[in-house]
Amino acid sequence: MFIQNTWYVAAWSHEIGADDFFARTITGIPVLMYRSADGTVVALEDRCCHRGAPLSLGRREGDDVRCLYHGLKFDCSGTCIEAPAQDRVPPQARVRSFAVVERHRWVWIWMGDAALADPDAIPDTHWLDDPDWRSLPGYIHYDVNYLLICDNLLDFSHLPFVHPTTLGGPESYAKIRPSVERLDNGVRVTRWTMDTDVPPFAAAVKAWPGKVDRWNIYDFTIPGILRMDSGMAPVGTGAQDGLRVDAAEFRGCQALTPETATSTHYFFGHPHNFAIDQPEVTRAIHQSIVEAFDEDRAIITAQQRNLALDPSFNMMAFAMDSALVQFRRIVERYLDAERQGLARSAV
Repeated sequence: MFIQNTWYVAAWSHEIGADDFFARTITGIPVLMYRSADGTVVALEDRCCHRGAPLSLGRREGDDVRCLYHGLKFDCSGTCIEAPAQDRVPPQARVRSFAVVERHRWVWIWMGDAALADPDAIPDTHWLDDPDWRSLPGYIHYDVNYLLICDNLLDFSHLPFVHPTTLGGPESYAKIRPSVERLDNGVRVTRWTMDTDVPPFAAAVKAWPGKVDRWNIYDFTIPGILRMDSGMAPVGTGAQDGLRVDAAEFRGCQALTPETATSTHYFFGHPHNFAIDQPEVTRAIHQSIVEAFDEDRAIITAQQRNLALDPSFNMMAFAMDSALVQFRRIVERYLDAERQGLARSAV
């Protein structure tokens, strides 16, 4: 159902405190996260191997976790090191542990075979804590399948219709055909809109002499990671040639992490490199993004409800769907590879 051998965003760094447990379901698996004494994030399956009770309802004992159902104690590798009702702990008594990397304010988790977890494969999101950029941490919970949100992010023609007062612009924006480049693990989408109106969210935080040349260039990669170079500059100042004269630049970082088949964790930040000494600008940009994503959530949630009424309904592909069709094929390729690997290991 979900790709396992890949890096998912599990949390923002600030969500996991020094002393508390933090529980979150990821790809249908309950996960307990906490920090060891040295600050390293530990991730264990939040399900005691004895009777399946949540370890997150237990207590910390140093770096260990005590299940408060029957008292089993686990170390940070998931090994059961104490069972009060018996002298000897069975060697198979353990809970699953997950590979975790904390980087640029995001906590990444590998839900599959930990031996395959390569930290170098984590996408670069350094703008989230780069001192030359500013952003606020964002999180939204969706009661929809994550692939419907992927579809939304892979087709920006919805911007003027879903976001007319936030991210959108004139409806002519939807007529621009983006270029779509296939990557090994996703797609790169490039959309330029020349001599266009300033979108409302940018007009609210920066003065503009008139119309702008606007760009959205982003990689969307497995499992559902968007990293975007976007912005706008006054018309004719060379933005398409790489110049950024009096521009507003952004580096959107977004991550979709499936919770279940019908729910999703959505992490996002929208770093900007102008007015970085004005926190009110950062707050205004963040609020516009939150409002826009709430607009997305409303239409996508309604879409999922409609689709659930008729499981036989087949969505029709249009020319605007090139990127999302390609991405869904890549997802299937990854899933097929994992299924084949499991089949081989079972022989």
